[in-house]
Amino acid sequence: MAIDDLLDEHEQGERVRTWLRDNAAGLIGGLALGLLLIWGWRWWQAQRVQQSMQAGTQYQALIDTLQSGKLAQAQAQVEALPAGTYDTLAALALAEAQLAAGQRDAAIATLRAAKPDGAETAAIVEQRLARLLIDAGKAKEALALLPGDSRDPETLQVRGDAFSALGQKPQAQAAYSQALTGLEVGSPQRNVIELKLSEVGGAPAQPEARS
Repeated sequence: MAIDDLLDEHEQGERVRTWLRDNAAGLIGGLALGLLLIWGWRWWQAQRVQQSMQAGTQYQALIDTLQSGKLAQAQAQVEALPAGTYDTLAALALAEAQLAAGQRDAAIATLRAAKPDGAETAAIVEQRLARLLIDAGKAKEALALLPGDSRDPETLQVRGDAFSALGQKPQAQAAYSQALTGLEVGSPQRNVIELKLSEVGGAPAQPEARS
């Protein structure tokens, strides 16, 4: 190997060592930050798993309390649950037990206080709360609670119930008819809505004849 080549390699090595000395702190800091981020992510994931397991245990304890008929204790357990899926399920279960015990106003208060963490659970809470409000003679509040642009058959059915309770038959007919468009022929829910539609003076659309 030529002397010039050896000098070039030595010079390149010196440059690398100089660069490493100048940037050592940054490299070590970046590595430490990366390790810290990985540790933080794993810790956060572990915390979420632990919290979910704890909430599941609390939810099961609530169900056991409801089965024993201790509604006041169950309400305290619901309030102690962290916000999330179990919290919403617990509120729905408590409201159902309160309604079965003749405590409709308490069930309404329970559902009003619920904090659903997803669109599906939010819709279920809204529908059940709206039904209770209609039963309590507060159909206008029920209508305000339910989205007017919804295409969900269950939501539309409840809106139809609210309009019917208010004596607004044309609006009830429209809501029931729209609900039917999202249901299969012969489904139990469809039969119920068709009956409600008939009660407000409407008639289900006849299926188109097949050629």
